[in-house]
Formats: sequence, structure tokens, C-alpha cells
Amino acid sequence: MSYYRYHVFFCTNLRADGSPCCQHFDAQAMRDYARKRSKELAISGAGKVRINSAGCLNRCAEGPVLVVYPEGVWYSYVNREDIDEIIDEHLVNGRVVERLRI
Repeated sequence: MSYYRYHVFFCTNLRADGSPCCQHFDAQAMRDYARKRSKELAISGAGKVRINSAGCLNRCAEGPVLVVYPEGVWYSYVNREDIDEIIDEHLVNGRVVERLRI
């Protein structure tokens, strides 16, 4: 069994040359929000959920991205409401959010 039920990686890469990247979509703030919300919901910690930053995940053309393991489900998001939906549906209830899946 994995140490975490879900391990979430947010791409927070910022490309020095100005080319498209997740950080242009405020990825670090979205990651921070997800981490804070998971703590508020008491779903973070050993055996539960871990929210992490990652370097470039090489899916730049698909907007800001995150990936949820162990399933390897990739999501793109636009705003906090999308992050809330991923947390509520996938991380709390175990249901993939198909409309945000890439």
C-alpha cells in the first residue's frame, strides 16, 4: 500500500524564456490553495492526501496541469472552483472529474 491514498503534483514551472508554462496561470497559488483546503478538510497526511509542487511536467500546451497518483489521472484547471471540484470529487469521493481530465 502507498504511504498516501492520493499524491497530487501541481506543475509550478516558470520558463525563463517566457514561453507558455503553468506558472503563467498562477499555478503556485492554486497549489497553495489546494494544500490549504486539504488541511481544512482534514484529508491531508499519512494514509490520506499529499499536495506537492513539481517542475515541468511537459504538458504545457494543455494549460496548467496537475496529476493525481496512484491512478495517474491528469487534470487541467482554470480557477479555484475547478480545484475545489477535483478535491471534492476525486480526493474526497474517489470519482474522476471527467470534464477536467486530459
